[in-house]
Amino acid sequence: MATQAHCAHCFESLAAHLEKRPALSLRQVEALWSKYIEEPTTTNPLLEDSDSLSPPTAADPAYKPAAISRLIARSPATGSSSSLQSEGSTPSGISEASSATSMLSTTEAHPLFVTWNAVSKSGDKRLRGCIGTFEAQELDKGLKSYSLTSAFDDTRFDPISAAELSSLECAVTLLTNFEPASSPLDWTLGTHGLRIAFTYNNRRYGATYLPDVAREQGWTKEETLVSLMRKAGYNGKKDDWKKVNLQVVRYQGKKVSLGYGEWKEWRGWVDEEMADDEDED
Repeated sequence: MATQAHCAHCFESLAAHLEKRPALSLRQVEALWSKYIEEPTTTNPLLEDSDSLSPPTAADPAYKPAAISRLIARSPATGSSSSLQSEGSTPSGISEASSATSMLSTTEAHPLFVTWNAVSKSGDKRLRGCIGTFEAQELDKGLKSYSLTSAFDDTRFDPISAAELSSLECAVTLLTNFEPASSPLDWTLGTHGLRIAFTYNNRRYGATYLPDVAREQGWTKEETLVSLMRKAGYNGKKDDWKKVNLQVVRYQGKKVSLGYGEWKEWRGWVDEEMADDEDED
């Protein structure tokens, strides 16, 4: 299943490309993300002595908001900066279990899609790119490759620029459970994505919708199929779709998203971790 660390890796890959700097590997991102979310969210020592005490408030001098305290609180275990620069090593403060999980994830292979949305100040989302593959990809290389391909090579949109980075949201979908549908309507809204193929006027067409598309658009099954056929290039009458010999493969995959602000906060924490390690050297 996709994770926010996968989304963070896509942001890292895109930002590094735009900033012309080396990017962290997926293994490094996952290990650092795990450490980041596991660090304490308050520096109030009283909370360590009793679970019955009320949570600190803004009036408490020891209180610090979670976003800030993550940057201030430090794990007792630290290591050298080489742990962040070498893909073969484990960043400081990461347990062996976390490292093993990270190594497993990077060697897994899945069909995948990476989606970029531009998010307005009012929260409205506008698609900026979505490209993926049905061929299984090792996640480290696949997520990096398709994060850039969907950002720059989706012909429906202009390439994403550095100025847009702060307005973006990234979504990753790992695809599983591919199976032929017994009929064009043999699938469940909100659960299945669709991959269709058909011949019309002696031409072969095909297209796909990810599992979340129909539900987000509020479509019925028939509306989804007609829209997907239109996406593929079908220009026949709307009501004639049933006359087309439609081959449908259904699949599953849960989309996971991460906003730029969340990634930027994590990246700032990573930069401080790296700076601290260099100071200790």
